[in-house]
Amino acid sequence: MSGTVANTVATPRGGLPVWDWTLLTVIAALGAVGLVFVYSASIPYAGEKLADTGFFLRRQEVYMVVAAIAIAGVSQVSVELWRRAALPAILLGIVLLVMVLIPGIGREVNGSLRWISVAGLRLQPSEWIKVSFVLYMALLLTREKRNSVVPLLGPLMALFLITLLLLAEPDLGAAAVLAMTAAGMLFLAGLPLWQFAVLASGLFGAVTVLTFTSPYRLARLTAFLDPWADPLATGFQLTQSLMAFGRGGWMGVGLGQSVQKLFYLPEAHTDFLLAVIAEELGLIAVLLLLAAYAWLTLRAFTIARAALARGDQFASQLAYGVGLLIGVQALVNCGVNMGVMPTKGLTLPLLSYGGSSLLFTCFALGLLLRVDHENRTMK
Repeated sequence: MSGTVANTVATPRGGLPVWDWTLLTVIAALGAVGLVFVYSASIPYAGEKLADTGFFLRRQEVYMVVAAIAIAGVSQVSVELWRRAALPAILLGIVLLVMVLIPGIGREVNGSLRWISVAGLRLQPSEWIKVSFVLYMALLLTREKRNSVVPLLGPLMALFLITLLLLAEPDLGAAAVLAMTAAGMLFLAGLPLWQFAVLASGLFGAVTVLTFTSPYRLARLTAFLDPWADPLATGFQLTQSLMAFGRGGWMGVGLGQSVQKLFYLPEAHTDFLLAVIAEELGLIAVLLLLAAYAWLTLRAFTIARAALARGDQFASQLAYGVGLLIGVQALVNCGVNMGVMPTKGLTLPLLSYGGSSLLFTCFALGLLLRVDHENRTMK
């Protein structure tokens, strides 16, 4: 670790951020792959429903420009200012989650109230709450003694309130990602193992109760366990995704040649984009994507360790949180597409179609770049 830290702090000081070009290259590469496959996966739907095959491509291009501006802007703001903004950010997120449940403000899509319409644009508050919760967690873990039960209280109370609001939409996927991210941050902050075991048991118990008390979620679980039992109803999405993986084999059937995206695979350009990639480019491409997400997560952990080495605990926890947030969501989305996790309705970070998802993922990455910049320019 000492070698990493030495290399990190030895670069010039001051001025604009000293970019981590390898990290930026991976981010840009994932975004470019996403742009290609959003277009490929959305052509049938956009052509049939909107009479415009390039509709989603053009929108995603606009989202990418906005996200690039966000990542550049966020990385210009000092970590200290983000520390001060952590509490207002989480409060704003909670207010937005409440607003989305108010009739006339929240927009229902596919049976879920997850969007707020602003000037003709749709904002998904659950995407902002993920970033603001990481900021808030980093703040709490910096303030409290990490060898006691005290750090559990603030995060768990905030997580409980946010989870209730997310389940009211309903959005179990976002709640699950937040819970796993919180657990990971507490573990990396040095929470004693017995406390971590209690927390993990509590989260598992809560998910079990929520699943078995909701017919909708129970149906998703049973479909996940045996999707072929009802392949035309509850198991439809998963069976079609598995067919895409099977048809793609090692090398794929060729770019643009997917059959499953021809109205067989629902949400092909959002939640199940990975299945289209697997069918068109094969398992090797999927493994490369997984390697890119793993590298991005580990790079965030390296940045976190460097921040801790120079004595900035908040920056360290923030970097850990960003890495966990993106890594966990990518893992869950890939698991859903491959049939090893129940369907959650989560996008693949930086790849799937969606303005809110792309914007706030890049917002989080801007925070990570800022921490890395301060590692490089401060001792």
